[in-house]
Amino acid sequence: MRAVIADDSVLLREGITRLLAEGDIEVVAGVGDAGSLLAAVQSHKPDLAVIDVRMPPGHRDEGLRAAIEIRRRWPDVALLVLSQFVEERYATELLAGDTRGIGYLLKDRVADVAEFIEALRRVASGGTALDPEVVRQLLARSRQADPLGRLTPREREVLALMAEGRSNAAIADALVISMGAVEKRVAGIFMKLDLPPDDELTHRRVMAVVRYLNS
Repeated sequence: MRAVIADDSVLLREGITRLLAEGDIEVVAGVGDAGSLLAAVQSHKPDLAVIDVRMPPGHRDEGLRAAIEIRRRWPDVALLVLSQFVEERYATELLAGDTRGIGYLLKDRVADVAEFIEALRRVASGGTALDPEVVRQLLARSRQADPLGRLTPREREVLALMAEGRSNAAIADALVISMGAVEKRVAGIFMKLDLPPDDELTHRRVMAVVRYLNS
């Protein structure tokens, strides 16, 4: 197996290189920034790229964005993101499609070298290796990103009837509740779906229904 390592820490790159050598994994290139990573993958066509999230020049999410680019341009290259951080936005994008040959591990939680090497081999052979903490944070982001997840069961019922084109009076009749209760639920729906109160009522109702139908 041939691998490229991308991490701006020279000591960490050397350490990982030695660990991989013990597992009979040849490191064909070690680089310290995202641009060099893309060039190394293009040049060496490795089986696996081990990538840190935060690298020069911005030390924010360059590595993860490079991983997404590698998956787009060289889909046969397996990717293992190895970082101290869960960068939720781009991690979600990376894992949104085909997750074969993708891993995301947290450096501080890698406690066993043999397990680490096994995870590398699993990813390189088309499997996945995801730290449970990564999964937890991405699931939490997913729930927060779905505005309908904020609605109560009754608010969902009201929104479903709104989607059928019913007026507040018709909704009140269908649910056997008062008009005031319906108006309260509708106001709650608008607030939880982030529909600004300065918009026209009709517009907010339409936008709420669109989000319901798209969910």
